[in-house]
Amino acid sequence: MGENYESSNVGGRRSREEEHDSRSGSDNMEGAPGDDQEDAVKLPRKKRYHRHTPHQIQELEALFKECPHPDEKQRLELSKRLSLDARQVKFWFQNRRTQMKTQLERHENSILRLENDKLRVENMSIREATRNPICTNCGGPAIIGEISLEEQHLRIQNARLKNELDRVCTLAGKFLGHPISSTAISMGPPLPNSSLELGVGNDGFGGVATIPETLHMGPPDFGIGISSPLPVVPPTEVTMNVIPIDRSLERSMYSELALAAMDELVKMAQNGEPLWLRSLEAGREILNYEEYGRIFTPVIGVKPNGFVAEASRATGMGIINSLALVETLMVSNKWAEMFPCMIARTSTTDVISNGIRGTRNGALQLMHAELQVLSPLVPVRDVNFLRFCKQHAEGLWAVVDVSIDTIRETSTLPNCRRLPSGCVVEDMPNGYSKVTWIEHAEYDESVIHHLYRTLINSGMGFGAQRWIATLQRQCECLAILMSSAVPTRNHNAITASGRRSMLKLAQRMTNSFCAGVCVSTANKWNKLCIGNADEDIQIMTRKSVDDPGEPPGIVLSAATSVWLPVSPQRLFDFLHDEHLRSEWDILSNGGPMQEMAHIAKGQDHGNCVSLLRASNSMLILQETCIDETGSLAVYAPVDIPAMHVVMNGGDSTYVALLPSGFAIVPDGSRGPTSNGYPNPRVSGSLLTVAFQILVNSLPTAKLTVESVDTVNHLISCTVLKIKNALNCES
Repeated sequence: MGENYESSNVGGRRSREEEHDSRSGSDNMEGAPGDDQEDAVKLPRKKRYHRHTPHQIQELEALFKECPHPDEKQRLELSKRLSLDARQVKFWFQNRRTQMKTQLERHENSILRLENDKLRVENMSIREATRNPICTNCGGPAIIGEISLEEQHLRIQNARLKNELDRVCTLAGKFLGHPISSTAISMGPPLPNSSLELGVGNDGFGGVATIPETLHMGPPDFGIGISSPLPVVPPTEVTMNVIPIDRSLERSMYSELALAAMDELVKMAQNGEPLWLRSLEAGREILNYEEYGRIFTPVIGVKPNGFVAEASRATGMGIINSLALVETLMVSNKWAEMFPCMIARTSTTDVISNGIRGTRNGALQLMHAELQVLSPLVPVRDVNFLRFCKQHAEGLWAVVDVSIDTIRETSTLPNCRRLPSGCVVEDMPNGYSKVTWIEHAEYDESVIHHLYRTLINSGMGFGAQRWIATLQRQCECLAILMSSAVPTRNHNAITASGRRSMLKLAQRMTNSFCAGVCVSTANKWNKLCIGNADEDIQIMTRKSVDDPGEPPGIVLSAATSVWLPVSPQRLFDFLHDEHLRSEWDILSNGGPMQEMAHIAKGQDHGNCVSLLRASNSMLILQETCIDETGSLAVYAPVDIPAMHVVMNGGDSTYVALLPSGFAIVPDGSRGPTSNGYPNPRVSGSLLTVAFQILVNSLPTAKLTVESVDTVNHLISCTVLKIKNALNCES
């Protein structure tokens, strides 16, 4: 208001000055103060006013439109052309500019007054609406401010139970021949001699209006309160065929499931023996299923026939704070980037709650994921699950996953069910976090090859150890890349932009390699069943069209997994050594390779991205990574001019490559017997070998038997060379 008042005063003064000095832009004054001519003695002079002719005003206005601030030369030329004094022209432009500014201020003030009136009307409407707010979910009076997920769930459940009560009262009234009030039933004694008591319980509906004891906050865990599981109200004989599962009811069931899963996860992370037993033989903790069944009630029903259970727990420190890790887990693409070799595909299908107070506390969402072990002998795990995030204390968070198959029925039975799994994250000093990870699943073991059954059952395939190890390795990589002191070797210096481009290219290469090993719905591969191919070799094909990151044509992928009686570390060191590459790689041209560039991704020398040059001057991009649960080595030949562009910080999107490589995991301290199945006396490694080859540069060409034979021969010869180099039996 003060600004408007001041503006109006200024506008009023300028209006009077404008009317007095410019006479609507057509009058001018001579002999005004500020004259360039100064006399020694200033005598009072009489002011004279001159009215400009229409022609003079037209010329002045024309120049004003082009140049509101003419210089002295322009004013002088105009004064001569119009037979005016230079001072008259100067004063006319000053007055005209003042007049223009006044008009603009008037227009702005009118706009501001309109906006002010509009905001006043909206404010009055909002005040009127907030006097009696109504909850859109339950229909009851709303409470101003944000509420927790538990309270929201109770309100929705209360509204659903009221609807059930009204429907049952209507049916009871028809049955008994007289109307029955739902209020009388909920507050009064049970109905006498009513057959409905058999369907709804002997206490009538007296228990509907009260909160069961199981809804109260339980004893503190980790020093905080954890909500107990909410009871699921079973459908009665009367309501079973009357009430459909609508949107609000489904969300209420999701809330119940999420709270029960969170309670189980925190207890699984907190409790020690006898729930978790330390196995010296396996070197890890084993879940005591007898104790587990005594403590917990199954949140997603009984285990399906033919399924087996796996459970694991691991704890580790990571260079990441709790808020950053929680945000990574709650955003699907960030979650996939943090665990690239474990997640083939993921998406958020529905967001039930975004959290309260602008945080992830209380966030609840539906997600879909395809989890993988890099082997053609292990099917991808396709799971639909709830992900619930909760802050239990300052710097203490928990994120839990649980399958929703019991709530949302599917046409096909999934090959895996995710029991309450996830992590508890606690902030530690210096930007670290302590992460306790729980993985608990039930899966169909019959679809897994015998070579990998021990690994999967031990939790080294999909278990907590692998999640923790991958998280630690990825966080270490990010910390090194963000630090100013980047570990380097004696190679030509690579700029920061060049490192980023190389790492981006290497990430795309590794993702493409993983897609060529596992059959996922995210990939465009078509699996082939050809009689002349080895039964242990998976052959897939696809067409590459209009993809700048791949050469156009027919691409063939071949992958196989074998057992080798050598340790995973020895096998990785052999495949990672560029001086021994000629013993198995046909691209080496029979000689050693020279490392041209090196980007470290961790303290272990095996975690890096390298650029190798063969004896025939071919360049090969390679990425390797290793942790306690396994290792990976992926490589691809690249174009020399394109790599020069990438190393100088250019765009790596248009670098075409087809990756090949190896995935190594321990076999669970087992080796094959004479019939090819595990033997507890021998330990070794499970090696997956995969190649992607362009068999025809025409996308419309047909795949030939010769192409399949070529890739089949290549992968068989490579495995044989590795066995011979490591002195393994064929």
